[in-house]
Amino acid sequence: MVTAPSIATQPQPQSVAVGQTATFSVTANGTAPLMFQWQKNNANIMNATSRSYATPAVQAGDDGSTFRVIVSNSAGSATSNSATLSVASPTKPAITTQPANQAVSVGATATFTVVVSGTAPLTYQWIQATTNIPNSNSPSFTTPATKASDNGETFKVTVTNSAGSVTSNPATLTVTSVSSGSANVLTYHNDNARTGLNAKETILTTGNVNSSTFGKIGFFSTLEGSASVALVDAEPLYVSRLTVAGASRNVLYVATEHDTVFAFDADTGAQLWKTSLLGTNETTSDNRGCGQVAPEIGITATPVIDLKAGPHGTIFVVAMSKNGSNYFQRLHALDLATGAEITTPTAIQATFPLPGHAGQIATFDPSQYKERSALLLLDGVIYTTWASHCDNDPYQGWILSYSESTLQQIGVLNVTPNGGRGAFWGAGAGPAADPSGNFYVLSGNGTFDDTLDANLFPVNRDFGNGFLQITTVGNVLAVSDYFNMQDTDTESGNDTDLGSGGPMVLPDLTDNRGNTWHLAVGAGKDGRIYVVNRDMMGKFNTSNDNAIYQELDGALPGGVWSTSAYFNNAVYFGPQGNALRAFTISNAKLSTAPSSESPTAFGYPGATPSVSANGTSNGIVWAMENGGTGVLHSYDATNLATELYNSNQAGTRDQYPTNGNCKFVTPVIADGKVFVPTATGVAVFGLLSP
Repeated sequence: MVTAPSIATQPQPQSVAVGQTATFSVTANGTAPLMFQWQKNNANIMNATSRSYATPAVQAGDDGSTFRVIVSNSAGSATSNSATLSVASPTKPAITTQPANQAVSVGATATFTVVVSGTAPLTYQWIQATTNIPNSNSPSFTTPATKASDNGETFKVTVTNSAGSVTSNPATLTVTSVSSGSANVLTYHNDNARTGLNAKETILTTGNVNSSTFGKIGFFSTLEGSASVALVDAEPLYVSRLTVAGASRNVLYVATEHDTVFAFDADTGAQLWKTSLLGTNETTSDNRGCGQVAPEIGITATPVIDLKAGPHGTIFVVAMSKNGSNYFQRLHALDLATGAEITTPTAIQATFPLPGHAGQIATFDPSQYKERSALLLLDGVIYTTWASHCDNDPYQGWILSYSESTLQQIGVLNVTPNGGRGAFWGAGAGPAADPSGNFYVLSGNGTFDDTLDANLFPVNRDFGNGFLQITTVGNVLAVSDYFNMQDTDTESGNDTDLGSGGPMVLPDLTDNRGNTWHLAVGAGKDGRIYVVNRDMMGKFNTSNDNAIYQELDGALPGGVWSTSAYFNNAVYFGPQGNALRAFTISNAKLSTAPSSESPTAFGYPGATPSVSANGTSNGIVWAMENGGTGVLHSYDATNLATELYNSNQAGTRDQYPTNGNCKFVTPVIADGKVFVPTATGVAVFGLLSP
């Protein structure tokens, strides 16, 4: 029987300012398909045939207009109540926070920001000295890589709306020279966006990275006692000019699967301290029946450093251990200068209420999980994301957060609470954060609820195999937006999910119409590159992926077990079994085909690239090749077909023992040196002595 339409929720009155848009919506019941026709002042509006209607930018003459909708099907029609539009006069812009003076080193960028009140839409025009800067149409402006000649330049902005304009005070840019010991690598892949870029490398160039002048110059051993391996799966971290024992040193921090953290003098190789994170009568964990991390599990995830925490700075580390049949996961905080525990380590435990099942909870079992993904430190909070041991059920997708000052747990989220799997693997990559305080993760194969609620979210809050945006407002963790591909269930069933790769937040990009886009990129086993709009990620549609910002099918043959890197409007991927690939960015979109490829094909698990550069010049892409003997490769970032160096070119001189868990590691470049994690320590590469 066909039921005639009826109006369940009426359109509501709207109040907006001149130049803004207003949206009217209706909810209707009745037998599908339902047809909608919106009317303005009782006259049909052309092409307004959806459940919601958004007006064009309103004018003063639109004040008092009424809007209603007629809903019809084969059994009849229903007309909604009329909703009135109120249009207010705009308020002229006023600057509430002026741009501040900025000081940076040569090759770095500087960002100027203004905060403005006034009626939207507001347009921005940044001005350097007296010249308008093209495409500078947002509240913030980031300079290109600075030069010494930029010292003393001034920047201001004019903000305009329909009521008038206002110009800010000028802010001054100070540019200082860069000296050795200028780089810090405090988190996985250099920054919270996970770009893998060190843009302050003034020593290594495309001219001197070759087998005649560059090679292995040292090795920092992490072997202890009679052990034959001490796997370095976590990315080493680097702090320049830290005072240790009364001397200023460049320090490399190395964490091992033997649950030991080392601090080495990065220039001499001297061991400054080492700290075991094993408790009394504890050992490292066995491999839990999974060969992905073997023979022992200790510290897999890349730690994170806060130079301002504690008396000398603090490194935060998650370590796994056991005592008999009892397994432990703990969060530690170590003093950068001494290695001492700053506070009592926190045992990682958690429960999570099951949505729709009052009184029922999911419980985090430390023995079932390992922290593979790098730690994220954001606004005083440490975020951890958890994977299983292989696909050893049961497991779910847990995200846990902790106060960096107390190490106490402050947030828990389970992204598959009413299902299973959906964990965070990421090949060692960490959650990628944006400037708004959100972060992004790629969940693995697992439960996804194809049935969506009224907000187009999975009805049971199960987000397996998704590109997820996590909000952190008020220290409450929640999925605030997401994207799942149309064949997400098939991918999960075939184990061709997103979870093998890591996310990366791109810098703001401008298209050829002057629009600014906030984007993130991710890829997994299905060989596709997914580019999401962080302001509207696309959610889920069973029929197509049209809502996603950009999808490049087949761009990464073989899939990825790694994460990407970014430099100078190019994104770099290392798919397994294939060449390293560069995709250039134009008009705020990735090229549909690679702009260049390396001559080397990287076997499983492919490669996670890192990039060194001096501002926008001398860009070098670095990548590690797995195998019986590891190989360090470097390529010209402007054309990956040009290989500058690899560690086999000089025979055995530069060779090093491979890390069997190579998908977890990536090279670290700082102050003229490249640090390569291995099975027994860190190989150090740099310019050879004359």
